[in-house]
Amino acid sequence: MYHFFVAQEQIGDREIQIVGSDVNHIRNVLRMMPGEQISVSSREDGREYCCEIVQLEEKSVTARILQSQEPDTELPCRIYLFQGLPKGDKMELIIQKAVELGAYEIVPVSTKRTIVRLDQKKEEAKRRRWNAISESAAKQSKRTIVPEVKPVMTFDAAVQYVSSFERKYIPYELAHGMDETRRQFSGICPGDSIAVFIGPEGGFEESEIALAQENGIEPITLGKRILRTETAGMAVLSVLMYQMEGRS
Repeated sequence: MYHFFVAQEQIGDREIQIVGSDVNHIRNVLRMMPGEQISVSSREDGREYCCEIVQLEEKSVTARILQSQEPDTELPCRIYLFQGLPKGDKMELIIQKAVELGAYEIVPVSTKRTIVRLDQKKEEAKRRRWNAISESAAKQSKRTIVPEVKPVMTFDAAVQYVSSFERKYIPYELAHGMDETRRQFSGICPGDSIAVFIGPEGGFEESEIALAQENGIEPITLGKRILRTETAGMAVLSVLMYQMEGRS
């Protein structure tokens, strides 16, 4: 069943109005007809609705609500991926896979070793593209929310952003002891907010690791191998997904 997202104001007592780019997708790409069923989620609370298309117009699709249910495809923790800006188009792949693995929010971070520097105009264009990729991945993986890709933050700002989080991790190639990483992850509880900091190509500078530690962000190891920036975040998210899936 195809899945779509709408704003809360588009959801009525009995019907949902779909507008925007999804209208063209439903009418002209999927060539759906009245009577076919779709799944719709609210962007605000993630509630999911099973609907039947009743009317297709040029700028809107009307769907009748058949049943609704609380979301059950989200992890019991909110995982925030703070990704050091990588070169090229790697960020697009990172966003896509992070959304599939359950990330709640993705924050691009400018660090001391970041090569990519975006001016305001380029950042706005990139962010529109990144959020479109997030929505597409959320639809594909049957998420009930669309994880937001936030504006680019400095490393210092990102550290302050997570000051109230229960769990904060920064994979670092000089950290030692998988047992400590396992211990850190085993202590995660449902409801925790989890921050994961991933460096760009070249990793973090020692001063950034020191700042992270001063603010309660724990350096962890992911093993004896050095992972690329586009791999490291996926490794952490995969472990956290396995750890938390099905817990409540």
